[in-house]
Amino acid sequence: MILQGKEVAKHIHTELKEAIRPLKKPPGLAVILVGDNPSSQTYINMKRRACEKVGIRSFFHHLPDSTPEKELLELVKALNFDAEVDGILVQLPLPDHIDPVNVIEALDPKKDVDGFHPVNLGKVIAGLEDGFIPCTPLGIKKLLEHYSIDVAGKHVVIAGRSAIVGKPLAALLMQNAPGCNATVTVVHSRTQNIKELTRQADVLIAAVGIPKFIKADMVKEGAVVIDVGITRKEGHLVGDVDFENVEKKCKAITPVPGGVGPMTVAMLLQNTWLSYQRSHSSS
Repeated sequence: MILQGKEVAKHIHTELKEAIRPLKKPPGLAVILVGDNPSSQTYINMKRRACEKVGIRSFFHHLPDSTPEKELLELVKALNFDAEVDGILVQLPLPDHIDPVNVIEALDPKKDVDGFHPVNLGKVIAGLEDGFIPCTPLGIKKLLEHYSIDVAGKHVVIAGRSAIVGKPLAALLMQNAPGCNATVTVVHSRTQNIKELTRQADVLIAAVGIPKFIKADMVKEGAVVIDVGITRKEGHLVGDVDFENVEKKCKAITPVPGGVGPMTVAMLLQNTWLSYQRSHSSS
């Protein structure tokens, strides 16, 4: 079975559009891009188009590559206090002279719809529901739920320990909550017996950023495989999984593109909507 994130994301877009349509003042998402990284520009355009589709206003701030860190922090601070803005997204990576940690920590956690602020990551670990879950882990969870793939009591192996995917996803899936309750193992570049561990996975999630890293002999027969990776190689987008060979062996798999990527964008929109709802319920 192919887990079509693109189709699931379309359903989410439709639901959001219906909820937002009657509003006189729809939610607003501020998007900050520093520099002219082509991949970042592609991602930003995709996110802005998605906002437009569902009726979320996007405020685009494109700063030159030479922008001092102080100037970017001042913009973030201004957006924190802007009543028109419900969510703030700072597109990563940033130029080398800007410390991304300083920028993320400058965000108001209540507007951090990417879910990268330490307060929001801490709330994921604590199992608190009043923060924001990072978009890719949340998108993976929603995708599994849509296809009725229950991870409770299952062995989930995550390849990759980034603060954006691996760590928060592990914390999320082990929670004592619906759609969670998995036994989670995280493998990474220093893990000595990676193949032995990935072959134990009922659900294998690849987020290492190395094209076709997961081979068929690393996957248990009948496993579910989620491919988070996306790399442009020889004009094509490829994932972290050797899709052609792994697909024959597993029960379900996500394609690249069209799998996790669209779910990540859909969760960004959903988090922005959630931020809007929270700010209006408390005002």
